[in-house]
Amino acid sequence: MTAYIIRRILFMIPTLFGIMLVSFVVVQFAPGGPVERVIAQLSGADTGATSRISGSAGGDFGGRGQTQVSQFDATTSKYRGAQGLDPEFIKKLEKQFGFDKPAYERFFLMLWNYARFDFGQSYFRDISVINLIKEKLPVSISLGLWMTLATYLISIPLGVRKAVADGSPFDVWTSGIVVIGNAIPGFLFAILLIVLFAGGSFLDWFPLRGLHSDDAAAMSWGRYILDYFWHLTLPLIALGVGAFATLTIFTKNCFLDEIRKQYVLTARAKGCNDRQVLYGHVFRNAMLLIIAGFPGAFVRAFFTGSLLIETIFSLDGLGLLSFESVLNRDYPVVFANLYIFAVVGLVLTLISDLTYTWVDPRIDFETREV
Repeated sequence: MTAYIIRRILFMIPTLFGIMLVSFVVVQFAPGGPVERVIAQLSGADTGATSRISGSAGGDFGGRGQTQVSQFDATTSKYRGAQGLDPEFIKKLEKQFGFDKPAYERFFLMLWNYARFDFGQSYFRDISVINLIKEKLPVSISLGLWMTLATYLISIPLGVRKAVADGSPFDVWTSGIVVIGNAIPGFLFAILLIVLFAGGSFLDWFPLRGLHSDDAAAMSWGRYILDYFWHLTLPLIALGVGAFATLTIFTKNCFLDEIRKQYVLTARAKGCNDRQVLYGHVFRNAMLLIIAGFPGAFVRAFFTGSLLIETIFSLDGLGLLSFESVLNRDYPVVFANLYIFAVVGLVLTLISDLTYTWVDPRIDFETREV
């Protein structure tokens, strides 16, 4: 097992390299960039999704020293909207963002820094990338961890019960609920929850924004924890409704597939009761596929799945940060988030494979290749 773990860790290196290389190449061909964004700010054309941090961007450049912008009628530039700006000013912008270096040099310098977990400084926020990520991390951890845990604790027992009672009235009416949950987009369900329970038009039972109340610092530990889950209730319900439905159906199908196999009939013929067959034989085999999906489910909940929910409930987490960074061409934040989530995904996949041996000791990774 130790040799297999070492091989998998070594295999992560070229995988990470490939992920970062493809992303870096795509960004090079994407229209716009940080230099264009600064030019747009100077010309007053910086609007829309980037407006949330435009003030901080201006402050950042002001803090680094004001640059006099001279106007020239005949100046041409490779940057859109740069006509009329002093070429020396454009060169200073390129140097500030590192674009005075060739692309390959910037790429390998980025990899060297990331290998040491040095993510640099945000282009448009006066803060280091690592501190920015630490600032947003608690929100994303709260959403991803609790949603994944709640989904698995509810969906697996429900899926097993539906498989055992396949075709019964219980299976039929719960399937109706699951189908409805799978069909409702999470962001629409979030808006419905706000309207119904967060002071929209009916009840005002739950808060609309943040993870804590304004007076949370003065609360006792017990009340602080209750306040924390009080704020998380609606976002978790909205985020988990689709994942709950998908995992329930998947669990049921996995167990139905195993229940219909020949070894189950053999176990029953030997005198095993339903509980012994289900938990002594079927459970271990059926859970393999469910466990295999855990890393993906966690990463989706931790990042992509929480983007709209974070926006709707004003939860400033990594999903929203990454989305805004892509729009604003804040490349250090974009690539740092990509690198971190790639590492987390690879590590969770390894943990998932190792968990196979705990669920089913018959699996031996030492005899297989990576």
